[in-house]
Amino acid sequence: MSKFFKEALAAEVLITFNDFLKVDIRVGTIQSAEEFPEAHKPAYKLIIDFGSEIGVRKTSAQITKNYLCSDLVGTQVLAVTNFPPKQIGPFMSEVLVLGAADEKGDIILARPSQFVPNGSHLH
Repeated sequence: MSKFFKEALAAEVLITFNDFLKVDIRVGTIQSAEEFPEAHKPAYKLIIDFGSEIGVRKTSAQITKNYLCSDLVGTQVLAVTNFPPKQIGPFMSEVLVLGAADEKGDIILARPSQFVPNGSHLH
């Protein structure tokens, strides 16, 4: 867990409902996944389709412990789509894919349990 999240949890930071509404969390389908050998920690480069309103976006994700690239294609995931782009080595990440750490600290993707249209908002 990052230092920011540990501090936020320790401080019990409360936000308003309007603060929550500012975070645009959408469903997208992974179109492609490939190794990202230039990353400092093992990661994949993901290309994700978020539907016609947002379009296709790219990101990197440190999910190599629990997923193979070949298994990710076609998987729907949840992502924050309104963060500014972030340069990660030679790669520009445009969204933040969401997940939770398992007991070993490895990320498990947050995803819908049933199919929903790409671009659907998290409510």
